[in-house]
Parts: sequence; structure tokens; C-alpha cells
Amino acid sequence: MALKHREITEQILQAFYKVYHVLGHGFLEKVYENSLAVELRERGLAVQQQAPIRVLYNEHPVGEYFADLVVEGSVIVEIKAAQALTDEHFAQLINYLKATGIEVGLLLNFGPKPEVKRKVFETAKKKASGEETRRGDPRTTVRVRSPRAIQDSGGEDGADNTDR
Repeated sequence: MALKHREITEQILQAFYKVYHVLGHGFLEKVYENSLAVELRERGLAVQQQAPIRVLYNEHPVGEYFADLVVEGSVIVEIKAAQALTDEHFAQLINYLKATGIEVGLLLNFGPKPEVKRKVFETAKKKASGEETRRGDPRTTVRVRSPRAIQDSGGEDGADNTDR
């Protein structure tokens, strides 16, 4: 089975390992975020840092979060500088994917050893129909500045939390 956004995620992973090799571990997440953004832009990829994700409940804003990086409007990258990745880190990434309708996310840890996890989130409706349009949770909105802007639309949600 072909990986979604394989070309983009391969470039992100190459950039991650390059940044890790140059900087090592021990810096704050922001240093790695900025370095990775520079590296990805130098590779010709569109990168938005701190992409806002606004959560709505019954049409009322109830929270706003920020994805570390959105690459090419297709992949959310969450950066950590922790001893190890935790369940909370995975939950954060899955919620960002669910809220935005973006299907592919990478969790990158610049810890004592480099860690990478790839998560895919597909809506239940899309799985059933094979549909290719992005659908976010109707209670959330996202504004992503990139060549392929994400537009919020309603849809049934269901997580596919397997690594791909």
C-alpha cells in the first residue's frame, strides 16, 4: 500500500535527521522548529510555523492551538525535545489531524535518541467512499497559509491510529 504524501514526508524526515545531526539534543523545541523550517524551505517546501487551529463548540470558539509546522498544506509536524515520546504527544497529534482534516502527521523527537512516528487520520466517511477531499471536524476550523490551503468542512470522523 502506498504511503500518503510519501515524497513530502521523506523530505521532512531527511531534514529532521540533518538537523538532529548538526544540533544534537538539548535545545528547546523552538530551536528545532526554526531549524527544521529553514531546512525544509531550503528544500523548496512551503512551511507554515505555528499554524493556528481554532476549536469551536456549538459555533463558539472554545480553544486555539498551534501546530508546530504544516508542510505543503498536507502534513502536520509536531516537534518534541523530550526524553521519549508519550501517549500525550500522540493524542495531541491525532487531535490536530482530526481538527484540521489534514490526514498525515509526523511526531519528531529531538531527544537523547531521535524518534519519528508517522500517524494517519482518515474520516470514516472517506474510508467508506474512497473520497479524496479533506474534511475536518465540523466543530473546528484551521487557517493554513500554503499553496494548498485547508478549508474546513463537515464530516464524520473516525481515527485510523496505525503507523503508516
